[in-house]
Amino acid sequence: MKELEQFLANAERVLARVEALLPAAPASVDWTAATAFRWRVGRDGRGSLQPVLHPSRISLDDLHNIAPQKEQIEQNTRQFIEGRPANNVLLTGARGTGKSSLIKACLAQFADQGLRLIEVDKDHLVDLPDIVDMVAQRPERFIIFCDDLSFEEGEGGYKALKVALDGSISAQSDNVLIYATSNRRHLLPERMSDNEGYKHVDDGDLHPGETVEEKISLSERFGLWLSFYPFRQDDYLDIVRHWLKHFGIDASQFAAAEPEALRWALQRGSRSGRIAWQFARDWAGKHAR
Repeated sequence: MKELEQFLANAERVLARVEALLPAAPASVDWTAATAFRWRVGRDGRGSLQPVLHPSRISLDDLHNIAPQKEQIEQNTRQFIEGRPANNVLLTGARGTGKSSLIKACLAQFADQGLRLIEVDKDHLVDLPDIVDMVAQRPERFIIFCDDLSFEEGEGGYKALKVALDGSISAQSDNVLIYATSNRRHLLPERMSDNEGYKHVDDGDLHPGETVEEKISLSERFGLWLSFYPFRQDDYLDIVRHWLKHFGIDASQFAAAEPEALRWALQRGSRSGRIAWQFARDWAGKHAR
């Protein structure tokens, strides 16, 4: 009997040591804490959803001179939250033109109708299947947001995103869409050497090589493409005036601010919405009453 008791005591000590080495159970998600969440991976390699307690408050009305893009993504998102068919969205083009802000504004527009946003870094895209499984049975509608997305050959997240978009044996979850922004139209670098995969045949047709086909295949999995272009000077100044008004600057000061706004943009080599917002913050900080 003593031997049995000693054996059980030793077993309990071994189990206690093994239990200490195991990763902690994932914390439950408080879905009422926020409308936006971030996927974070701890030192133990386990991921979890963390609520964003102070999400961006930008609205669709704050975004100027991108009316066609705004109309399309608003319509697609409305279809999604109403349970109708909708597409994954890829927003590409010039920097600072409102790609990321447009997705955040969609959250502000539809959060009270059940829309939720989950931001996932490129390095953690391999966890997409876990994230989708985690929210698949929830009543809310989730947009997985991948900002400033681009890949180099061989990165693990590239394959994971392809599978999540359209390539898994399991059906896509009805309550999840992926919205991604990128400065690259096809999300991968395109090199001159890629053209070596092209060849002429007798009928004169040009057939793309397999390397190019692979690079195009990811972006083609997004059903809706939205392209953004650099702003003209008048568009830039219109955005400057909007943000000056937002920061409490009287319209009588707009004429004095515009030459400074143009110099500000010239120094930065860009007339974008981001540059306009940065200038307005600087001007308002110096001149607001």
